[in-house]
Amino acid sequence: MYHANQGAKMNHKVKTLILPACILFLAAMLSTISVSANEKVTYRLKWLRNVSVVGALYAETHHLFKNVGLDVDVKAGGPERDAIRELELGYADFGAASADQVLLARAKGSPVVVIAQLFQVNPLQWIYRPADVRIRRLPDLKGKVIGVTYGGNDETIMRTLLAEAGIKSSEVTLFSVRYDYTPFYRNKVQLWPVYRNAQGPIISAKLEKAGEKTAYFNPAEVGVKFVANSVVTESRTLREKPELVKRFLTALLAGWQQALDPKNQAEAIKTLQEYDPDTPRQILEEQLKITRELVQPKPTFTIGAIDENGWEQTERIMLTRKQLPRKVDLKEMLIPVDGSPK
Repeated sequence: MYHANQGAKMNHKVKTLILPACILFLAAMLSTISVSANEKVTYRLKWLRNVSVVGALYAETHHLFKNVGLDVDVKAGGPERDAIRELELGYADFGAASADQVLLARAKGSPVVVIAQLFQVNPLQWIYRPADVRIRRLPDLKGKVIGVTYGGNDETIMRTLLAEAGIKSSEVTLFSVRYDYTPFYRNKVQLWPVYRNAQGPIISAKLEKAGEKTAYFNPAEVGVKFVANSVVTESRTLREKPELVKRFLTALLAGWQQALDPKNQAEAIKTLQEYDPDTPRQILEEQLKITRELVQPKPTFTIGAIDENGWEQTERIMLTRKQLPRKVDLKEMLIPVDGSPK
């Protein structure tokens, strides 16, 4: 026979079961609302996830983007990925691109604009063995076997250097560079293009084990300044969503500042190891040290500052080499956004 107190017990049990379920459901709903409240943004890197993009990786893993209300998808770059093209097609909101890419795109009518400059010193340099080669001035390049990536900005820079020195193309041997460093290790190529902060320490360490010393030829030291990677977006994004641009850049540059701060070195190395587990810690530490010197040459230097003189020289170099069809209005293209970490 059914009693009222049995019904009461059953109702109590049902309520007891329903209440936790409701709480879990509401928690899930709130979690969904929280995530959806963060505006989704895509940031296309120029190259792979390594020390050259440590600021973006740090901002991503330490939730700096999330702290400003953004859900940023940091996508790796590579030879098949053109950040500017993806901006134009609407596949990305922000990207990283080298000066030659930006200038060429603007000359062809692209609405791309530069909102920050990541590297103040171009990491693209040439490694060589000082025991075999001495490069103290431009004329020392004459007669050398020099590696270049045909179609890359290292070819542009090297041909400019040769022209500045009055060295004819027949007076050097340009060797087509691929991803295999074997020709340099076997000493078939005397100068090899590397990113000073990325491949440089790896190659130097390997040769050092073999008892060979290395040195670097930096074009900037002989007066040829060529701007490296910068942060870009479309002029329309900057015009229509200025607050979004500011929030993104604020978080990104904060990531760079924190990652390069010596006090945060352990955290920065930990972040790099997540994406680059095969590189020994000692090499990562050297890479980070060099990156710090390239991005922030002096502790008082503002990370992300745009070097207008460097852009002017880069444009002049490309015009002289006939690699740019026309002059570009740099004032319309270089639009610094105040995203400096406070």
